[in-house]
Amino acid sequence: MNSVYNVITRPVVSERSFDLMGQNKYTFEVARTACKEEIAAAVEKLFGVHVVKVNTMWVKAKPKRLRYAMGKTRTWKKAVVTIADGETIEIFGAQKAVEE
Repeated sequence: MNSVYNVITRPVVSERSFDLMGQNKYTFEVARTACKEEIAAAVEKLFGVHVVKVNTMWVKAKPKRLRYAMGKTRTWKKAVVTIADGETIEIFGAQKAVEE
């Protein structure tokens, strides 16, 4: 990968991802070709935290219909990154404060 910005595509915003933040786990959409070591290095460099563990998975395409035509959503790769205790990622910190 060229840049850390090419490895981490976007944070995943869902109820489950916000529940996992209480366990110091943060969810990101990542590049299809990114390996766990690249994901860990990118998160450490972008957010200044220490990564303990990285779990990756493929989110499969779901069937969708637009009027009469059938299609599918795209398949993408998701990473759940566990960071060290006592550390937070700032872009998510504002949301955690709102929930509490």
